[in-house]
Amino acid sequence: MSLFSFKLLCLLFILFVSILAGWYPFVKKIKVQHAFDMPVAEALEGGIFLGAGLIHMLGDAAHGFFSAGYVYPAPFFICGLTFLLLLLIEHVGRDFYQEHKETAFVILTLVMLSIHSLLEGLALGLSDTFSVGILILFAIGAHKWAASFALAVELNKRLHTFKKALYGFIIFALMTPVGIMLGGLASSDLLPYPMAQATFMAMAAGTFLYLGTMRSLAYAYMVKERHDLATFLLVLLGFLIMAVVAIWA
Repeated sequence: MSLFSFKLLCLLFILFVSILAGWYPFVKKIKVQHAFDMPVAEALEGGIFLGAGLIHMLGDAAHGFFSAGYVYPAPFFICGLTFLLLLLIEHVGRDFYQEHKETAFVILTLVMLSIHSLLEGLALGLSDTFSVGILILFAIGAHKWAASFALAVELNKRLHTFKKALYGFIIFALMTPVGIMLGGLASSDLLPYPMAQATFMAMAAGTFLYLGTMRSLAYAYMVKERHDLATFLLVLLGFLIMAVVAIWA
């Protein structure tokens, strides 16, 4: 098998994983045809966002900065600043954009996840050996399903129409395949600058931390209404899943 054929198979596999992981929220959206709650999925989603932000994205950002010789904890500063800026945006915009607040944040989630997916695809597309490609494929596949599921839940809950949710998910699902194709066609000289990647990862970590706490957990019963141990255990499960994935990814 040629390296090109291997990357093509990787592209199809990742696309399949994304679609398979995100299908259930769309099936439910078709059945109910209106806004709905998925408390189990939302609790699991909160843990996934926390784990992805703190363990994966912030970890990758810290590795990038420290490998470049930075002593100052810049990735943690960027992560925290992003979190606070999102809090400010929601606070300031609440009085003026209350009607569109949910849509704005789900679009933010979509953008962050899509750019992250594109960068992952570029890394796989630019790999020049089977061994490196297999490692990157495993790292992507290990958490791609979780990101697909969490985004599908967000899109179908926050957006009012099925078409908008579907279009948003299609954009996300295609980002890694597009990255693979671009990376396969490009030379290694076109690989994004490491510091730019690390900076974005830190921003994405702050975004995911915000989404996992101020958004997902804010809607959990144990936070706003009553103590619900089952909901907490689901949040913990989502977080631990991402922690276990990090052993290999």
